[in-house]
Amino acid sequence: MRRPGRQQLEYCALLAAAFAIATVTSWTSFATQIDNDAYDFWFRLYKPVVKPTEAILLAVDEESYREAGGLRGLRRALAEGLDRVAKASPRAVVVDLILAEDSDPESDERLEAAFRSIPGLVLASDIAGAQPLWEEPIPRFAKWARAVGHVHADPDPLDAVSREILLAKVAGRQRYWALALEAFRVSRGADILESPENLRVGEVVIPASHRNNRSLLIRYLPPDRDIPEITLRQLRADESLAAEFSGKTVFAGITAQTAARDRLMTPYSYGVPMSGLEIHAHAFETIAQQNFFTVAPAWSVLAVSLALVLASGAIFAWGSGWRSNAMAVCLLAVAHAGPYFAFTQGIVFPFAPALASVWTAVVLAAAYQHFVVRLRLEDSESERQRYRHAMHFVTHEMRTPLTAIQGSSELMGRYALPEEKRKQIADLIHSESKRLGKMIEVFLSVERLSAGGLELKKEQFAAPELIRTCVERVLPVAGRKQIGIHTETLPLSLLSGDRELMEYAVYNLLTNAVKYSPPKTTVTVSAAHRGEHLHLCIEDQGMGMDQKEVSRIFQRFYRTRKAEESGEAGTGIGLSIVEQIVSQHAGRIDVFSRPGEGSRFTLILPAQLSAAAAEHN
Repeated sequence: MRRPGRQQLEYCALLAAAFAIATVTSWTSFATQIDNDAYDFWFRLYKPVVKPTEAILLAVDEESYREAGGLRGLRRALAEGLDRVAKASPRAVVVDLILAEDSDPESDERLEAAFRSIPGLVLASDIAGAQPLWEEPIPRFAKWARAVGHVHADPDPLDAVSREILLAKVAGRQRYWALALEAFRVSRGADILESPENLRVGEVVIPASHRNNRSLLIRYLPPDRDIPEITLRQLRADESLAAEFSGKTVFAGITAQTAARDRLMTPYSYGVPMSGLEIHAHAFETIAQQNFFTVAPAWSVLAVSLALVLASGAIFAWGSGWRSNAMAVCLLAVAHAGPYFAFTQGIVFPFAPALASVWTAVVLAAAYQHFVVRLRLEDSESERQRYRHAMHFVTHEMRTPLTAIQGSSELMGRYALPEEKRKQIADLIHSESKRLGKMIEVFLSVERLSAGGLELKKEQFAAPELIRTCVERVLPVAGRKQIGIHTETLPLSLLSGDRELMEYAVYNLLTNAVKYSPPKTTVTVSAAHRGEHLHLCIEDQGMGMDQKEVSRIFQRFYRTRKAEESGEAGTGIGLSIVEQIVSQHAGRIDVFSRPGEGSRFTLILPAQLSAAAAEHN
């Protein structure tokens, strides 16, 4: 099985981070407010097909309230209006007033008489007090009611907008159904049947789960197709208007802003609050028209968010340029429009998770592709360019010994040469063939070391002897530039491994020190035995390097800018070989360098003191 590469693992980690960030962000109050704002905007944007309403308002507006003489005369005025409504034979009458206390006897008697004439009466209850208890209708009123329902509209604590209603509320040991639900039950002459997932009233199944406290999202009707309203004042002035209440479910109560205490914002409010009476009427219409919203389950939200993250990752993993950008824009459009489309189908899908998922994934994936993958591609292209240059140099270098070998062998075959001349040419051929073989061996060693296929010899050898041999070999090269090689006292340390490879490593560092140092300077070779390691240091007074160059000098075919400008021939693979040789010997290389001040290469290798040195210590 093929193991995933580093880039694939990084990309998977990045997508996982995008999904985690989006998921955590979606739980914040800020994300909840975004969901709420989007929900309200969809309400105002969508124009649903609305059926004729069953509900109608008998409203106590400002003028009706003033004409009734305020709260004191409200019961008498309401009784007069309900008498006229009762004659029209409504299906049910809901009175959204808390009648928990006695008023003046005459008004109460008049209101009780009106209630007596209404067969489908629903009265209101409220929760009040420091220890929550129900404020219920007094017995003289309650005995005529077919049902009592609670009036709580439960606005959202974040922004005080009423979007849902709890169909059941409990205080003390008493539970009441919502006023709208009781109105629907009474209008249908049915019972409320409960199950963990829903409520059933007759043939209507209401998706109000016990897990969500029987919450029902209210499908508010658009303002231009609102629930019809007749005020008490209008009904008093024109008794023929009572015919509008025939066969309807009547919601009677206060809508006057100066008197109604339960005025709340809704998705359609536009800054103007709605009375609780109207909110309950809209909740009733939601049930009556069976125009329910279904909230998308949490697992589906996570699944869609994950799918958006994976799609974003796929776009930038397998695409590039304008095509991937165009596809990303399309995916963003889907993430923005998808929740609205679900809303039009009666499914409330939160906006923030989809938004956070796709934006986070697109931004991170695009940034990764742009900054990381592109940078690696540029580095890879740069390395290939350096490799081509190195190969060009190598082939050029190999051409010299090949030309010498070919020319010399041609001379020997074509002419009868004296023995001394033939020996000279034979020595030249031998020397150049060894030189060519060494070149080939060096390049093969690079590949074999990289692949781990080069077997190291296991032998023990003296470090001072190895160092002196390398210094002696480099002296002729240093002499041509008048560079001195200063060797300090060397410890009697023993190294273990492949002497030939280690000699190549030390010699390469010495030749580099000489090659990139100006004439008449000094290269210092020193060593110290510390613990179980030998610290071999080669320090020059050459051109030096900055830290960025130091971090890259062990890359194959890499040469610093100053090295290339110096005119010195090189392939850029020597230090790569040195680093791999030292690594194969369980050591490491420390480099300290400053531009214009020279460089210090320190080989730190496992070593032990010779027996003589150990006795001396």
